[in-house]
Amino acid sequence: MPIKVLFLCTANSARSILFAATLNHLGQGRFEAHSAGSQPAGFVNPNALIELGRRGIPAEGARSKSWDEYAGSDAAAFDVVVTVCDSAANESCPVFYGNFVKAHWGLPDPASINGDPAIVEDAFRRTEDVIVTRLQALIGLPVEALSREALQQALVDIDARFPARPLEGNRA
Repeated sequence: MPIKVLFLCTANSARSILFAATLNHLGQGRFEAHSAGSQPAGFVNPNALIELGRRGIPAEGARSKSWDEYAGSDAAAFDVVVTVCDSAANESCPVFYGNFVKAHWGLPDPASINGDPAIVEDAFRRTEDVIVTRLQALIGLPVEALSREALQQALVDIDARFPARPLEGNRA
């Protein structure tokens, strides 16, 4: 049975989409990742799809959606829920309730960078670099054998070991 992970942010247009698609790809069936937002943009940022494609990561079916799809009594149960909003930029992080391990892996939003296409591309590339590194660390854990407390601490440690750096460029 795969480990079910939900990545949450506000708009669900870039970071959470990148996280879910990348974990589904790298996790090779061991993980089942989803993404959602508290205030979904209603579209996936095209630069996120370009970055995934550049890395050979499938993104078919990716869409910006509300966390309401995962909140009902008939919704799938998650093992882990990770918020990815950037509290350093004063983004409001969604709070999602349930019986799962919670973690916060904040990242600056590459979708907030605009202007020169090379700068925007670099922002998405750098964001995905951090995402891949964090997810490889997660995949390397014996998640199935860890207690909830040990998994919670491991997720905190991954975030601390692989911090996000500010993105350069004009903010939208």
